[in-house]
Amino acid sequence: MARTRFPKDAGLSTRMGLTMFLNGLLYVVLILAIWWILGQSAGGVVIAILLSAGLFWFQWYFSDSVAMRAMGARVVTPEQAPELHSLVDRLCQQADMTKPRVAFADTQVPNAFATGRSPEHSVIAVTRGLLNELEPKEVEAVLAHELSHVAHRDVTVMTVAGVTGVVASLMMRSFLFTSGNRNNNGVPIQLVLMLVGVVVYALSFLLIRVLSRYRELAADRAAALLTGSPSTLASALVKISGQTQRMPQKDLRAASGAAHLAFFNVGSLFSTHPSLEKRLAQLERISRQLSTDL
Repeated sequence: MARTRFPKDAGLSTRMGLTMFLNGLLYVVLILAIWWILGQSAGGVVIAILLSAGLFWFQWYFSDSVAMRAMGARVVTPEQAPELHSLVDRLCQQADMTKPRVAFADTQVPNAFATGRSPEHSVIAVTRGLLNELEPKEVEAVLAHELSHVAHRDVTVMTVAGVTGVVASLMMRSFLFTSGNRNNNGVPIQLVLMLVGVVVYALSFLLIRVLSRYRELAADRAAALLTGSPSTLASALVKISGQTQRMPQKDLRAASGAAHLAFFNVGSLFSTHPSLEKRLAQLERISRQLSTDL
């Protein structure tokens, strides 16, 4: 985590480290499986390692560009969005952190996101719908949530953790391009590649979803403690949830390209975000704690 005034979160650090370790272990298993399935040939292993290294570098280095393109966002200057820049300036000064680039997405879907390969190369974006729906204090609370993602280097961690799943996904599809040869045990290579890919992808998917939900709760906590107003963030969540439910499905689909990075996403069994009820319950606990400490 970058040195800022955002409170340290030992639980988040532990979970990020554990998720990266377990995904790394899955990656090693995947590489060994490729080596074994392809007749203990180093050729397939080299290709898999080079491919995963290239995918990681691309996703990490261009994470901001890819997310902004997916959300239809563009960087805005202080002259173009003075009030938005003023809120970000105040929060960055309060958190003692480097100011990210500020972007705007001209969509009525109320949301925000932060991305970038490091705090020095990050961007924080909001939509027109968010600015129209929320009061300035509520926008500030949402921005504090997103800035905590930047401070915790979430994008780098999630990119590293996600490489295993991407390679496994490609492995699942590789049966379309492999011949019907059999491995040493007489099992068709196509079938083994697909089955190993499915298992590794499912485990990696589960690990990342668990971490993603926790990091959203961690960002809510960090924002509530930095601003000192958990109820303001809770109010923003309720308003965004209500507005999102009233949005046409075509608008929601159009803005779903970077939903895993967004401030709010509809909770479900496989969602990247915890349920609204869970987020509100946590903010209520923090509010009571802050009241007790006064």
